[in-house]
Amino acid sequence: MAVETSREHLRAACEAAGLSGQAEQAELIRLGENAMWRVPDLGLVARIARDGQHQAAAREVRVASWLAENGIPAVQPFRELPQALDVGGRAVTWWHDLGPHRPGTVVELAGLLRRLHALPVPVDRDLGCVDPFARLDDRIGQTDLDPEQRAWLLGHLAHLRAAWAALPMNTPEVVVHGDAWAGNVAVTPDGTAHLLDFERTSVGPREWDLASTAVACKTSGTVSGADYRSYCRAYGSDVTDWPGYSTLRGARELRLAAFAAQVAVQHPGAHGEAVYRVDCLRGLHGPRPWSWSPVP
Repeated sequence: MAVETSREHLRAACEAAGLSGQAEQAELIRLGENAMWRVPDLGLVARIARDGQHQAAAREVRVASWLAENGIPAVQPFRELPQALDVGGRAVTWWHDLGPHRPGTVVELAGLLRRLHALPVPVDRDLGCVDPFARLDDRIGQTDLDPEQRAWLLGHLAHLRAAWAALPMNTPEVVVHGDAWAGNVAVTPDGTAHLLDFERTSVGPREWDLASTAVACKTSGTVSGADYRSYCRAYGSDVTDWPGYSTLRGARELRLAAFAAQVAVQHPGAHGEAVYRVDCLRGLHGPRPWSWSPVP
């Protein structure tokens, strides 16, 4: 989505919320599938979701409120404004601006996940079940990878779906964040670590959350071995010891490869990284870790 198109959505959302004129003062925080705009005069952040995500946006608001009710620090929705507004087919939600903050560490993430996973699953929040493969068929189909690469990815996806269905689910399901990496933790100057981004929050095995940092260490190499050991100590277990870890790892790796390939459609400079990730999954670059580079 272009910046000006996103600002047009913001203008319409501001008008609908009774905030006329505020869009011109807004500052762009991030522009991707979802756009984030800060409205500094009001201490607000507007989140503009991708097309067709109204239910997910409304669920994010419910999740954040539930976390606050249970004493887990999280970015909070602005309850005085209408939430999940439909603006040109996109849902807009409004959030309190956390103000100055730094990204969290994996240890801070582990502490928040431990508290999250200890909560009883709410029966009144309609969180749905975790889907490790959500939208992957579409993402793979919309890439500019060559037909052979796309066919291999789709075959790998089918294999992982079957493996997921056969996982040894021998622990109670919990509320999982769904995109549990340190970038979704913000630490304010008072030292409080807050959870962010509840687009994929749902009910499922806690190992799905824990696998994200394990893959960052043991596949992409973006988390050091020492930091990963600290993460495991802070949480209280190491997901790589779980019998189903290889399936979780495969799902996480496939999501990371498909994301890079999708980004490369709009940012051709990422094409080489996307191809490299796919080739790694195909066994063409030796054993893990593979030192994957960030994409825009």
